[in-house]
Amino acid sequence: MPLLEDSVKDQVRELFSDLDKQVNLKVFTQKIECQYCADTHQLVEEIGELSQKITVEVLDFEDDKATADKYNVDKIPAVVAEGEKDYGIRFYGIPGGYEFTSLMEAIRMISLGEHGLSEETKAYLDGLDQDLHLQVFVTPSCPYCPRAVVLAHKMAYYSDRVTGDMVEVTEFPHLGNKYSVQGVPRTVINENDFQEGAAPEQTMLEKIKSALA
Repeated sequence: MPLLEDSVKDQVRELFSDLDKQVNLKVFTQKIECQYCADTHQLVEEIGELSQKITVEVLDFEDDKATADKYNVDKIPAVVAEGEKDYGIRFYGIPGGYEFTSLMEAIRMISLGEHGLSEETKAYLDGLDQDLHLQVFVTPSCPYCPRAVVLAHKMAYYSDRVTGDMVEVTEFPHLGNKYSVQGVPRTVINENDFQEGAAPEQTMLEKIKSALA
């Protein structure tokens, strides 16, 4: 049974009508699929059928361990969205509900090369002398979460120093406990610092500056 209704597929086809460069979606799952692995696999396959500019590659988390390690994928289900290169854009857990929007935005950004970051943000990211890992904890029912995810993905797209993860917290409760996630979105900055809520770009930039100082 399809996950996407015909009306949604029509909307996505329209959204993808101006895609330019090819986008590859790598789905990491396993033979005995985890709770949301099957749905994530199916969802990404259905998305891939809506544009010739999208290719889907399904990988086994265990059998393709070398590839998983290459992309630093350490949990499943996982989706890596890449184009001409790996931009560090990750989805851990099913990108469903409101997070479907985040995946659509990532595909468009990779294909069209448009991120919209401010000059100040770009200048700061250009000067990074250490890696920056942004883990955005979300739930599919959170309407504010995509803003935080998309911002992290924009920074990852722009800078080779940045990795931006969407993490669906109910699928990875041990991580929710580890990072004391009591509300979403919550962005974990390099393990030890946090930004609560869907903060504007300038607010997030200042928080990152403080965390990396």
